[in-house]
Amino acid sequence: MHAYRTHHCGALRATDAGSTARLSGWVHRKRDHGSLLFVDLRDHYGMTQCVVAQGSPVLKLLEELRPESVITVTGDVVPREAGTVNAKLPTGAIELRVRDVEVQSSAEVLPIQVAGDAEFPEELRLRYRFLDLRRERQHRNLMLRSQVISSIRRRMIDQGFTEFQTPILTASSPEGARDFLVPARLHPGKFYALPQAPQQFKQLCMVAGFDRYFQIAPCFRDEASRADRSPGEFYQLDFEMSFVTQEDVFAAIEPVLAGVFEEFSDWTGTKRAVTPAPFPRIPYQQAMLEYGSDKPDLRNPIKITDVSTYFAGGGFGLFAKVTASGGVVRAIPAPGAGEKPRSFFDGMNDWAKEQGAPGLGYIIFERLDPKSREASEREYQTHAYDDRMFQAPDHAAGLIVGKGPIAKNLDPSAVEHIRLECGLQAGDAVFFAAGKPDDAAKLAGKARNRLGEQLGLLEENAYRFCWVTDFPMYERNEDTGQIEFSHNPFSMPQGGLEALNSMDPLDIKAFQYDIVCNGIELSSGAIRNHRPDIMIRAFEIAGYPAEEVEHRFGGMLNAFRYGAPPHGGSAPGIDRIVMLIADEPAIREVILFPMNQQAEDLMMGAPARVPPERLKELHIKLDLPPVKGSKPG
Repeated sequence: MHAYRTHHCGALRATDAGSTARLSGWVHRKRDHGSLLFVDLRDHYGMTQCVVAQGSPVLKLLEELRPESVITVTGDVVPREAGTVNAKLPTGAIELRVRDVEVQSSAEVLPIQVAGDAEFPEELRLRYRFLDLRRERQHRNLMLRSQVISSIRRRMIDQGFTEFQTPILTASSPEGARDFLVPARLHPGKFYALPQAPQQFKQLCMVAGFDRYFQIAPCFRDEASRADRSPGEFYQLDFEMSFVTQEDVFAAIEPVLAGVFEEFSDWTGTKRAVTPAPFPRIPYQQAMLEYGSDKPDLRNPIKITDVSTYFAGGGFGLFAKVTASGGVVRAIPAPGAGEKPRSFFDGMNDWAKEQGAPGLGYIIFERLDPKSREASEREYQTHAYDDRMFQAPDHAAGLIVGKGPIAKNLDPSAVEHIRLECGLQAGDAVFFAAGKPDDAAKLAGKARNRLGEQLGLLEENAYRFCWVTDFPMYERNEDTGQIEFSHNPFSMPQGGLEALNSMDPLDIKAFQYDIVCNGIELSSGAIRNHRPDIMIRAFEIAGYPAEEVEHRFGGMLNAFRYGAPPHGGSAPGIDRIVMLIADEPAIREVILFPMNQQAEDLMMGAPARVPPERLKELHIKLDLPPVKGSKPG
């Protein structure tokens, strides 16, 4: 018999009754029933109930063991008595009657409990992550991650992609975040950078003629944490293709993503719908107008509308001033909100102020009693309406009118136009965000998300994908006034060199695209700029002289001078894919050993100081900021 186990703890079944088995694992839970002691033994594969009777020579040893001690038990497999079968457990039809126990490792008192669903502080969980990972939810999440990666790898190979591994030590590159730098001991004063992404290397794979590349790539960025982004490092499905258009890239990756999400669509216990390919394509400008975000959640049916024209030149004074100064007014429909109490609208207004906005105006739509005096007055006013836009009022049902300060100060025809353009009925409402175009779009987008959640409008049990396309090539830095790349600097501008030479940079669009699922950006991608002349000009507009471009990207530029195919690709985030499938609110729940929000590894004690002799070996002297509260000198 094997020294540790003949079966794992999830293997024994009713057909094994009558045999002898040896199991090894962790003591998950103990239950003392007086005449019998029950021990749930757990390993990676499952759980088996072990039983020890009074008088057994191993009883005292098991009674004294703490939970999470590691033991090996040998005994007889017996059927459970009628009424004690656990149908929820794969091994629930049997139990192991223990004859012998060997303690492999005794556990001390646990800082966090493994059994049960108790919540513990994040700091404690991360410091004892090895214990946290023994818990069922965390263990299952990491097994999901492994299976998702295996599925992705298989699907990419089936699509004709070849897996390569690109360098980890490389040169700094302007990817939009801070690099992690690594001192080069053999080259004093010089540093490697950990790759923010394998961008240049995957493009060089195309120049080398490999046609279709992919890897499950580690990426490193010195940036802050948030719920859907891990600080320090993350993994992505990095891929690149030669001789392709934007649509070819979409057609290659859509079956992979849709297939993975369909494969694991019932992971949480409820089957979820997945957007079938081809995914909707939404131009960037349309996304910012209709959804107030370049990461639209299509489970939310609300679409934002520009209603600036109805406030221009008068009516509601505050919004008239906004439009007169070049601002906009965006309407956010709120189906069913008209039935909510006043506190709902006050709450939305207070929320807007928390976002840094003056507030949110609104109109509530009601249906008038057709016999009322107000109905008669409003019916008279409809004669001024545009007959092409409005139907005759339904006398039996009554007119739909707007209520509230905005409706009171706005021409009734404008109120009706807004209602119809937003597709609203009696019992609905509409909120307004006003200000500079970017500010109004941002607030409207946040309000759309909030209303979708509070009004219960989000489609349940669904993964809704879309592509956001036609990103602007450049943007203006509000602080410096300089033109900067708005997305990926290696993207091909739409219109090529002619567009760069003849158009206002802020009007140039790029062959850039993001793939979004349920309001979370899974990846950015682009058709690449594969011509040196176009690349040098593109960087020149962003303030990089040709000499600097040659210095920083000489390897790739030189490669392009020897024949480069048109190529493009993308890089969906593995961590975010798994987070969505697992239905976890934070990305750290699907990462094996995550850092905390301050980018610290509490378990291993990183980052850490190093001895002075090590710094000297690396030719580094520290220039640390003064410790807060310390006195100079």
